[in-house]
Amino acid sequence: MDANTIRFLIFIAVFALMLILEAFIPRHPIVDSKLRRVGINLTLTGVNILLVKLVFGAAAIGAARFAEDRGWGLFNYLEWPDGLEFFLAMVFLDLMIYLQHVVVHMIPLFWRFHVVHHSDLDLDVSSGLRFHPIEILGSMVYKIGIVFALGPDPLAVLVFEAILNGMAQFSHSNITLPEKLDYVMRWVLVTPDMHRIHHSVVVQETNSNFGFNLSVWDRMLGTYIRDAMKRQPEIIIGVDTFRRSEEVSFQKLLAMPFRKVPQAYTNAP
Repeated sequence: MDANTIRFLIFIAVFALMLILEAFIPRHPIVDSKLRRVGINLTLTGVNILLVKLVFGAAAIGAARFAEDRGWGLFNYLEWPDGLEFFLAMVFLDLMIYLQHVVVHMIPLFWRFHVVHHSDLDLDVSSGLRFHPIEILGSMVYKIGIVFALGPDPLAVLVFEAILNGMAQFSHSNITLPEKLDYVMRWVLVTPDMHRIHHSVVVQETNSNFGFNLSVWDRMLGTYIRDAMKRQPEIIIGVDTFRRSEEVSFQKLLAMPFRKVPQAYTNAP
């Protein structure tokens, strides 16, 4: 199987598992139609996939192969063991995604597009796929630049992309984890309870817990919040500017960056 097939199968498996778990062990009450929201988020995802294919082709994995063939990037100049380079690539790429997430909250122009992700009135597995097409294109340019500079093994990029996609679905999912399991997992990984705080309407909470995969960056760089002001089931999800279903339809999500945006959210710590 090629890389795209492998990633798609992993995506389907994680998505289906989270949907099932959300039905049986929900953590947060639903305030909007789940069927409508999931439909919108998946439609947006389909548009993004087609756009990335059209503009970039094989995207980050293709960039890794391109860099490998031409000897570009730091790892292609070093003679470190393959296992060490693989591990460092995974960790470094995750750090770069964390930093990217902080930046899109800090810069008003970038936040205008990222607010589409935060405008979801509920949080579930499909929320991890909800991004404006222009943000997706910008993110891909950023990833390709990092891959060219680092020169990681294409397999490392494939594994990282698959893990990032799966963890984005997991961390956004509306599932209940046992308290002790959540506590232990948070020392390394981002859990749904940890990331739900990031999707709170409270500005200080929105500008925290930026990680998608590894939680260590938030802890090391001072952006970690252990508990929200409200109990987990009482956290108000979304942004204060868009609070009605009709304000976050598919068409209005595409136009959202060019409408009124809550500027206060750009004041990251």
